[in-house]
Order: sequence, then C-alpha cells, then structure tokens
Amino acid sequence: MNPKLGYLVDKSPEGEIKFNKAKKTCDLLSQKVAQLDMHENLSAADQAIYNECDMYLGSYWNILGPGDNWYDGGKEDTLSASSQLASYKGITYAASNAHDLNYKTVWAEGVKGYGIGETLTYNFPPQTARVTDIIVVNGYVKSLKSWKENSRVKKLKMYLNDEPIAILNLKDSRQQQSFSFEPMGVSERDNYDELMNKPWWSIKFEIMEVYKGDKYDDTVITEIFLDGIDVY
Repeated sequence: MNPKLGYLVDKSPEGEIKFNKAKKTCDLLSQKVAQLDMHENLSAADQAIYNECDMYLGSYWNILGPGDNWYDGGKEDTLSASSQLASYKGITYAASNAHDLNYKTVWAEGVKGYGIGETLTYNFPPQTARVTDIIVVNGYVKSLKSWKENSRVKKLKMYLNDEPIAILNLKDSRQQQSFSFEPMGVSERDNYDELMNKPWWSIKFEIMEVYKGDKYDDTVITEIFLDGIDVY
C-alpha cells in the first residue's frame, strides 16, 4: 500500500523556542482580555496576535490539536516492542514513545544492524473504537539533523491479530503518511455487556526494509497513531 502524504513535520529546537515565546505572549494577552472583558478592546496590533493564539495551545510537540478525534473513545491498552534502544543521557526509546502523540519522542529498535524483523504491537480491548486509518511519522523528526542521521523505515508489514494484511510502503519523508482500511476491531457494539466479553485484538508492525541513516543504523519511528469510527 502506498501512503497519502499529509502534514510536514518541520520541527526544530529553534522552532520550539519561537513557539514558547509566542505562547507566553498569548497567555499575557488572554489575561488582558479577561481584564477588559472583551477582546475588541485590544489594540489593533494585539488583536492581530490574539486572533492567531489558537495555534499556540498545548505543547510545540503535540501531534493532535484541539477538537474531536479518535482518542476521545479509542486507546490501545498495551504497546510492546520486540526490542528497544537503551536510554542515553536521559532520553528513552521505549515502545510507548511510538504512541504518545508527541513529535519529540521516538521508538528505536535495539538490535545490532538496522532492525529488520523487529516489531511494534498494539493490543486493544474489545470495547475500544474501531480503527480505519494508520498514520505513520517516519524517522526522528525532532530536527532535520536527527532525521537524516538516523535510519527510517521503508517497508512495514502490518498484521491484524497476527495475520498479515498489508505492506506499508513508506516514503523517505517527514510528512505524516496515512493508510486507510476497512474498520478494524469489534463491529457488534449494540450490547455493551456482550461487547466486553469479545476477544481482545491487536495490530502489529514489522520492519521489512529501511532507508539508511547518514550516521546511525538505529531505525526510528516517531509515531504510529490512529483514526477511526465509533467515537463521534
């Protein structure tokens, strides 16, 4: 399967500094609005800045912005990996980093070489919302330097309940890469008590092929996050 390319993750330490400065300005303007009771009483310059302040909610590294999304009713119960790189200078590379909705943290496989055959597995209880879209953020996107130096995934084999269902052909890109499927999960949802007694289900991703990094053979995935139905 080939992806639909989306948002370009153009992150950097410099960008984080700029974001936090703008966020601080917006916080001050919000306080001023509260004191004036209405934002129309701001100066024209402050008004222009205030109108853009929704861009600075949350963290610079947040993947999901404000508004409804699949995570209102869907979440994996456990996430595991066949290996992970050892922590270094306080930075972790755990499996959970691949689904924490944060562009700064990553999962990196921990075996010698490029991690061919290493896996990430998402386990879901039966009541979780069904999944229709897999969105991959490939490589180490916290900066262009980190992205180039570390290896990225070229092909991911995808399994549903340990049965192979697709090969995801990832681009060597910092853009989000989306793949659409028929709904995965439990479809009989009318009776909640019966739903809770249905079997758990899983999605697994296996590294098949990589784009080699300029410096490191560690293969890195920033995020594999999800969208779907049953929550809106």
